[in-house]
Amino acid sequence: MPLPDDLLELLRAPSPCFLTTLMSDGSPQITEVWVDTDGEHVVVNTWEGALKLRNVRRDPRVAVAVADPEDFRRYFSVRGEVVTMTTVGANDHINELSQKYIGTDYPGFGPDVQRIRLVIKADRVGGVAAR
Repeated sequence: MPLPDDLLELLRAPSPCFLTTLMSDGSPQITEVWVDTDGEHVVVNTWEGALKLRNVRRDPRVAVAVADPEDFRRYFSVRGEVVTMTTVGANDHINELSQKYIGTDYPGFGPDVQRIRLVIKADRVGGVAAR
């Protein structure tokens, strides 16, 4: 499903974002993440060994909540699934996200940590687009 322009705007900004994955018992697990878009999908970055990565490898269904950093009453929720998990370009991607959110290259876990870029296809979009 196409992402609405207002959502794309928030995905391109340093917006607060929360990714929900499913544990093996079906219970939700939520993590704050930095978010991006390729214009068609929601894109996040994680690392090998993260609980959210183990969860999406087992069950690719996810939910994402993105808030407007200028007005927290304005937010979008996205339900969908991870359609791509790749290491290709993942290190560059985390640096791009870090520049967007904190203005520097990613200060993270060091060169031995494998980054993974997750691409999420939206099945349903909701929220409050008040301005």
